[in-house]
Amino acid sequence: MSSAILHFAGELMSSWWIYLALWGFAALDGFFPAIPSETLVVTAGVFAASTGEPNLYLIIAVAALGAFLGDHVSYLLGRGAGGRLLDRVKPGTRRAAAVLWARNALEERGELVLVVARYIPGGRTAITLTMGSVRYPLRRFTPFAGLAAISWGLYCTLVGYIGGKAFEDNPLKGVVLGIGLALAVTLIVELVRHRLRRRSQPQVKPQVNPQLEPEVSVEYSERS
Repeated sequence: MSSAILHFAGELMSSWWIYLALWGFAALDGFFPAIPSETLVVTAGVFAASTGEPNLYLIIAVAALGAFLGDHVSYLLGRGAGGRLLDRVKPGTRRAAAVLWARNALEERGELVLVVARYIPGGRTAITLTMGSVRYPLRRFTPFAGLAAISWGLYCTLVGYIGGKAFEDNPLKGVVLGIGLALAVTLIVELVRHRLRRRSQPQVKPQVNPQLEPEVSVEYSERS
């Protein structure tokens, strides 16, 4: 069974269609997060290391170009809809939390958030839609979208390449290792973001009034 899967994957990776698939998946993932573009790019990187096909540099290039296009499509959707797409997101869902994070992050750190959001599940779509909905200047959006796309394509491809080099005789194990490394990095980013968000939230500290012991006064302090 594994040999059949490996043979099929090898045939796919050696075809020029793989570059079109990488480009298309990366583009769709920019405004439709359900597309597993990272998995495909990582897998291509694994086979580039173990079999030499597809070409490592072309993987990075087409993945980055697709991501760049997808981010701009998401930006234009947000700009054209005027925020209505974001307002329809159901409260309490993960997507609603991503949108809220995007709005807050955009106010605090601007364009750099666009680069970081590339590595947060759902974050890339939320931030690009938000930038479009608030009419963020396209001339400022495009350079950072390009930086985010290139860094993401390079990262995903090299993660797969490392997995492929570790298991040159068994690309399937390399794929598992590569995807595992990508998930580990995503988890670390999520944990750091969650910790920073908790630190920025106000904390309620009860203090006893020495003159009126039965009553309790509440002081709000914000941790930096």
